[in-house]
Amino acid sequence: MSEMSSVESREPKQPREGIYSSSRVERSITVIAIAIASIGLGYLFFTQLWWKAPPTFSCTEDYAFSQASPEGNLAREPGLCGWIGIEAFYADKPRELFSANIIRSNPGPELSIPIGIAQQANGAFIENVVKPNIRWFGYVIWGTEAFIFLSLCLGFMSRLGALAAIGMSAQLTIGLAGIPQPYEWEWSYQTILLLSIVMFGLAPGRYFGLDRLLRPRLMALSERGGKFSRLLLLFT
Repeated sequence: MSEMSSVESREPKQPREGIYSSSRVERSITVIAIAIASIGLGYLFFTQLWWKAPPTFSCTEDYAFSQASPEGNLAREPGLCGWIGIEAFYADKPRELFSANIIRSNPGPELSIPIGIAQQANGAFIENVVKPNIRWFGYVIWGTEAFIFLSLCLGFMSRLGALAAIGMSAQLTIGLAGIPQPYEWEWSYQTILLLSIVMFGLAPGRYFGLDRLLRPRLMALSERGGKFSRLLLLFT
C-alpha cells in the first residue's frame, strides 16, 4: 500500500481544464480576456457620460422632453431629456427582442421575445418617477454610469458594478432597442446586457484590480463574524 502511494505521489499531475486550469499560460489568457472585456464595458459607459453631463444633462432650459407632435410623429429634444422622451414615446408601441428572421420571405421574425408588458412598466416609471424629478434623477442616472465605469475599469466592487450595468442596460434595452426612428439596432443594446451578465457571473475584480487586494481582508473580517464584510464579499 505504501509503495503504491509513493508511486502515485511521484506521478506528474495533469493540468486542470477550464476556468480552474493550473497552467500559467491558460490562467494568463483568462485574466487578460476578462480584464479586456471588463475595462471595455466600463469604457463604453465612460463614453456616455459627457453628452449628458450635469447640471443640465444637455437638456433645454425648461427640461423639455421629446414627445409626439400634433401629427403623431416624434418631435425630438436634445440631451438626456430627449432620449427619456423617446423611451416614453415608444412605451405603448409593442416590440420584440432577440429576433431571428430565419425565413427571409416571411414578414416577421420566427423567433423573438415580446416585451410589451415590460415596455408599459418602463413607460409608467418614466412618466411618474423620472420625468417629474429629472433635475435630481438625472444625477442618479449619471452617477450610476460613472460608478459602472470606475468599478469595471478598476476592478473595484466589480460584481456590484456589473449588477448596476445589468440594470442600466436592461432598462435601455427595453426602452430603446429596435425602435425605428431614430433607428437603434437592437443587438447593440442586447450585447451590452449579455456582457454585463457575464461580468456579473465572473466578478472581474477577482482576476485583476482592487478587489484582489480587498477580498482577503474582507474574508478575514467575515470569519470573525462581520456581517457587513460578508455583504461586501458578495459585491467584489
